[in-house]
Amino acid sequence: MRQFTAVVNPTAGAATGAAALLGLARLLREAGAGLETAYSRSLAHAQDLAREAGERGRVVLAVGGDGITGAIGGALSGTGSVLGLVPAGRGNDFARALGLPTGAGALARVLLEAEPRPVDTIEVRSAVHDRTVVLGSVYAGVDALANRHANHAGLLRGAAAYYAGGLRAVSTWRPARYRVTVDGVEHAHRGYTVVAANSGFYGSGRLIAPGARIDDGLLEVVMIRHAPRRLFFALMDELKAGTHVRRPEVRVLRGARVRIEADRTVPYGADGEVEADLPVTATVLPGALNALY
Repeated sequence: MRQFTAVVNPTAGAATGAAALLGLARLLREAGAGLETAYSRSLAHAQDLAREAGERGRVVLAVGGDGITGAIGGALSGTGSVLGLVPAGRGNDFARALGLPTGAGALARVLLEAEPRPVDTIEVRSAVHDRTVVLGSVYAGVDALANRHANHAGLLRGAAAYYAGGLRAVSTWRPARYRVTVDGVEHAHRGYTVVAANSGFYGSGRLIAPGARIDDGLLEVVMIRHAPRRLFFALMDELKAGTHVRRPEVRVLRGARVRIEADRTVPYGADGEVEADLPVTATVLPGALNALY
C-alpha cells in the first residue's frame, strides 16, 4: 500500500490546504495507506520537504494551487519520485490538465490506484533564475503583469482575481516587440504576450494552448499580436473554450526550446509564482516527472 507525504502550501493558507486534505486523508487511511502531513514555511522549504519524502520512497502530495504544484513538481523532476496533487489553490490549472477529479472519493481512488505516468516539465533559465523547473507554462507579457496584480488582489480569489488583474494590466499595456526563437528559428512578434505552454491551461481555467500535451516532449508557443482593446477583450473571453487560436491575431508554434526576448522591460511568469523580466529560455524536459492521474 502506498505511503504518502502531504506538503501543504504555506501561501494559499494552511487552513485551506488542511480543509482540502481532511476528507481525503480519512479515505486514504481507511484504505490502508500511510499518510503524514508536512506544513512548509515557504515554497523553498516545501521543495526540501518534497525531496526528502521522495528519497524515502513516499508519494509526495502537493496540497494547494499551481504555485506549490509547480515548485514541488520541479523539485521532483528527474528524481524518479512520484507526485500526486490535492487541488486547493486559486487556479489549479495543472490539475485540470491532468484531468483530476474534484471530489474527495474520486481523487482518493486516483491516488490509491493509478499507476505513475511520466509527464514533461519545463526548465526555465534567465538572468534572475539560473535554473528553475516548472510544470505548466512560461508566459511573458500582459498576462504576467495581470498575474502579479492577481497575486495582490486582496479578498478576490480564483477567476475574479485574474479578471480584475487582467483589466488593470490591459488598461496600461503598450505593445512590446518580441524576438521569439523556437528550436533555433527566430520569429518577430509585436503584441500582448508569448506563452510557452506544457499544460493547456493557465490563469484559473483559461485554455490558452488547446493543442498542448503534457507528455509529447514539446511546448506549444502561443503569441497574441497587437489588436484594438475591444478585440483583445473578446479574444480573452474566447480563452474559456480555446477558440481564440482561430483568430488571425493569434499565432501558434511548437518546439522543444523557446527563447523569449523583448525590446523593453517585459515581465514573465511561470506557474503563477516565478516572477522576473525577459529574456527567458524555456526548454522541455520530456517525461521527467512521474505523476498520478
